Amino acid sequence: MKLEKITKTILTWLPSIVIVMFYIPNAIDKIANADKLDKVITNSTVIMSVGIILLISALLFLINKTVLWGTAILALYMACVVVIHMYKGKPYEVVILIGICTVFAAYLRKPKLFHQ
Repeated sequence: MKLEKITKTILTWLPSIVIVMFYIPNAIDKIANADKLDKVITNSTVIMSVGIILLISALLFLINKTVLWGTAILALYMACVVVIHMYKGKPYEVVILIGICTVFAAYLRKPKLFHQ
């Protein structure tokens, strides 16, 4: 019984860890190299602010009590990135998949939040 519970916990948290491992380096890159990035918005202050918001939302995503807030912010960020990729003519399918995986990982951890 205890092994089943441990396995269930690991399998529940694994997608969330993988998703956060995508967002955190992205946020650190935005903070550390804000003036060197080739983005639609060239203002380094805005890019650094987005990086800080990404770090905070990734932290909120990992905390069980605030998983809904973190998911909402990360999904909103990914929706904006999809629009930017479409605008620039870049492939956007992977970005959509990452956004969907973010919501799915939150659903795996807290399915009751998605049901009324």
